[in-house]
Amino acid sequence: MRLLISLAVLMCTAFNASAHQLKAAVTTVLFNKNSGHIELMHRYYLHDTEHAVGELIGKHADILQNKADQASFAEYAFDRIQLEINHKSLKLENVGFEVDGKFLWVYQETPLVANVTSIRMRNNVLRDIWTEQMNLVNIEGLGSVRSMHFDGQDDWLEVVIK
Repeated sequence: MRLLISLAVLMCTAFNASAHQLKAAVTTVLFNKNSGHIELMHRYYLHDTEHAVGELIGKHADILQNKADQASFAEYAFDRIQLEINHKSLKLENVGFEVDGKFLWVYQETPLVANVTSIRMRNNVLRDIWTEQMNLVNIEGLGSVRSMHFDGQDDWLEVVIK
């Protein structure tokens, strides 16, 4: 009987730990005429990043308090994001990262491109850790907002601008 109670407690604990993971992230790609840049703002739930750095860095990683662990996650993210405009690969400058409330934000930018006709992007952040990870990308500043939704086996997605 004691074994059954222990097993039930363990299962509830495991369920509660995984229930808080959302396995979803949102990126805004902003074509900002005021700054002269394409600004990429990636928002990750801290709870998800906390679990991810445990796998990426080790069990003793502390994404909440340790700037070095936050930087490691940001570098991991930078390596998994690519952007093409008009079928030309752009070099993204890694601007930084910050914790804000329940989110870890990671920032990149590149100079604006004239006459945008297509946007291709690869966003594999956390998708190599969890197959159920979803990454939503919203593209703003070129008229109506357009979106890309990375999940499953998606690698590169494209939006055509008219």
